[in-house]
Amino acid sequence: MNRTTLTGREQGVKPVRGEGREAGPVRRPKADSRGAAALLAALLTAVAFCTADAVARSYPFGSNTRNVNDLGNQYVPFHAHLWDLLHGRADGGLLINWQSGYGSSFLPDIGTYLSSPFALLVGVFPRHEIDLAVYVITVLKTATAGAAMAWLLLSLRRGRWWAAGLLGASYALCGWSLALASFNPMWLDGLIALPLLCLVGEWVLAGRRPLLGVLIVALAWIANFYTAYMATLGAALVLLLRLVLAELPWRRALAVLGRAAVTVGLGIGLAAPLVIVVYSGTKHAYPGREGHFAPVGTEDLLARLLPTTYSYGSPALYVGITALVLALALPFHRAVPVRVRAGWTVLVLAVALSLQWAPTSLAWHAFAVPNGSSYRQAFVLCALLVMAAWQALAHGLPDWRALGAAALLLALIGAVASRSTLTQQHNHHTWTVVLLAVAGALGGLALLSLRNGGPVLVGLAALLLIGAQFGEAAATSAVATRMRLNQMDDYAPWGDRQQREADAVAQADAWPKYRTEPGRDQTVGNDPMMVGGQGSQYYSSLTADVLSRTMTALGDGWTSRGRSLQSLDNPVTDAVFAVGARVHNPPDPHQKWLPQGGGPSTVTREDVPPLVTVRATTAGSTTPAAFGPSPYRNQELLLGARVYTLPRTTLSGARKGDEVRGLLVDGPQTVTAQCRAGSSVFLWAPQYSGTAQLAAGGERKLFRSDADGTKIAAMQPLGTARASGQVRIELKPNRLSRVPAQGAVGCLDTAKLRDAVGQLKSTGATQVTVSDGTLHAKLPAGSKGTAVVAAPRIAGWRCSAGGDEVAAGEFYGLIAVPLGASATSLTCTFHPPGLRLGTAVGGVSLLTLILLGTVPAVRRRIAARSGERTTAAH
Repeated sequence: MNRTTLTGREQGVKPVRGEGREAGPVRRPKADSRGAAALLAALLTAVAFCTADAVARSYPFGSNTRNVNDLGNQYVPFHAHLWDLLHGRADGGLLINWQSGYGSSFLPDIGTYLSSPFALLVGVFPRHEIDLAVYVITVLKTATAGAAMAWLLLSLRRGRWWAAGLLGASYALCGWSLALASFNPMWLDGLIALPLLCLVGEWVLAGRRPLLGVLIVALAWIANFYTAYMATLGAALVLLLRLVLAELPWRRALAVLGRAAVTVGLGIGLAAPLVIVVYSGTKHAYPGREGHFAPVGTEDLLARLLPTTYSYGSPALYVGITALVLALALPFHRAVPVRVRAGWTVLVLAVALSLQWAPTSLAWHAFAVPNGSSYRQAFVLCALLVMAAWQALAHGLPDWRALGAAALLLALIGAVASRSTLTQQHNHHTWTVVLLAVAGALGGLALLSLRNGGPVLVGLAALLLIGAQFGEAAATSAVATRMRLNQMDDYAPWGDRQQREADAVAQADAWPKYRTEPGRDQTVGNDPMMVGGQGSQYYSSLTADVLSRTMTALGDGWTSRGRSLQSLDNPVTDAVFAVGARVHNPPDPHQKWLPQGGGPSTVTREDVPPLVTVRATTAGSTTPAAFGPSPYRNQELLLGARVYTLPRTTLSGARKGDEVRGLLVDGPQTVTAQCRAGSSVFLWAPQYSGTAQLAAGGERKLFRSDADGTKIAAMQPLGTARASGQVRIELKPNRLSRVPAQGAVGCLDTAKLRDAVGQLKSTGATQVTVSDGTLHAKLPAGSKGTAVVAAPRIAGWRCSAGGDEVAAGEFYGLIAVPLGASATSLTCTFHPPGLRLGTAVGGVSLLTLILLGTVPAVRRRIAARSGERTTAAH
């Protein structure tokens, strides 16, 4: 008997035509059946996910690292820092991360990478097993998404619990999850959020559980607001479809939409303290790369519906052959009401088309062109395909005509997809897996359709369908894992190298007396969060614009178009930023392209000024825009003394270039210059890629840059000038590069640097204390001029030097505070931009939620007491 959960006179919801009786409410599925389906989906998802990694010999089941791209560079280090926070070992707190970027705003990073409740699980793992912790969290999130979808499907319509579990796993193991979200674990919260938000839509439709609905919306937006935004759009489309199918009177339909708007608005409002902070952080972030949307070809789009196809730049729409066949059969399934068939089919096609149109793609991505994959919303279409498949299955198995039509459509999809390079380059995987999956899906559905089939045949059908889904999902995940490893940068999990780095940093660390830089020979782009210390290295989507521009002006290098800053090995900048200890590591043996050499991690120490110094200048704010073209002179501006000489240079055999972009170098060349004997020689060539070495014999240094501007090389020390003062630098480029026509070589007078440091120390703070977002410094008596804090002047700093707290000034990108005549101390506090507004919005939302929950209860109690009094009077 066909029934629907939408009907019920007590809810005032009209049943869809042909979907059940109008005499009384429809029974909802039992909670135990939904629980069993959710458990099956979670178990099937977790086992298939881990099996795929075992097949691919990927961590933790093999020797291949899974830390590709931003997973190794960003997400694992951020989780490591969260571990340190939970165990009281981090430098900083929720507001400021003092370990990265010389002091970066951390709350926006929490909202971007770490706000999922699952992230807290890192605290139960040992610190050296941080990679395993992130892996377990990834598996748990993926399994939870499958469980949530299975629960939703049985809430939409009753059906076989094991079939709901199977389709729940199909959703959790969709192509988007396996190819994209598995190494972007924070996006998996959106995979969980979508079925939960659709469930909230069902409650709104029935007028049930309003408070729980608000809390689920809030949790989804807190966990990851980016994918929660997409999931909210997807759930809204599903709710609109359900309203259309229910054929409610327009007033009741408007009431449902009003309840939905209030639920979503209050939920987002509760999440506002974090969401608005993240949004504000994006406004102060370095712009990075501007992308342009280009839709993929139809053959590639259809190819991604098939198992074992992989491409980073195309929409991963795979949901399993069983789910795909059922979704394709839905339009021809005569047991399903026409309105239901048409509604779900149109919705699926409309969302599919929206993926390929630039304006709607922009809307899906919150009106910001994504920096990377242009199909991050593909999981919404995967969910709709699974829900459409459930409609086809829960109304009764499709007949042979519907299955035949679905098979023909699947064959057509295969024919078009065969023209795609995505199937041609992996045809030894793709077509074998497709054929086996088709056989399993059609065979299982055929067994289920037998009218005289008993429990044995049903059990065999279930095993066949589940086995097919398990096999093709595991194969798809294994192929995606191997392809990512072949196509993307990869990084080693925690091992002996990182432990040696961490030990060296820990032995030298004396924060906040001075900073300990974990070293230029980094393992990942966020080494300070992984191994400790307080360096300039910092890689985040929210890297502050002022930090990136300041460090670039000082000669630093970066990758990811300015959002991944590197360590700058330079004694002048070390003095400016109070780096008193610097770790020197051998090249990472995991990166085979690096020149290999063993040896332990060593530490060099320097006498440096404190974190807070006093400058004689009383000038107003000076932004990084005031820097000149020479990083050597820019360093001197921050130091307050002239310590470099910039000799004229000649470059043998260089091709013509221009004074701005530099001279072209496409083969071994020699740079010659004249420095003072004993001075330290530095080379600054941001557009150069290759090695540089003093001809007299010095350490060969590697410079890395890209022609497309994705990365630039940092200034590096090459050694000491000989007694003659002649400097010859041998260049061996590995691609066509550019070297500045003049100003590439700097000769540092170390004696002058020591004098400048001594002067800054004599007027610097006598004591500095730091705790999360507060810095306090005691200044020498009679201090005049401007106090400069060796930290970037990111938005949110307010300072007081004996007077009222005011917004901090800026001294060439650093925090600056004018001193009064009687200033003896300095206090700076950090307030993340957007936190006050977000807190206000969150407070109003919470108050509204409390009122909405208590006022009706109070009215009912008053009415009940009034009724009792009336009864007693009679």
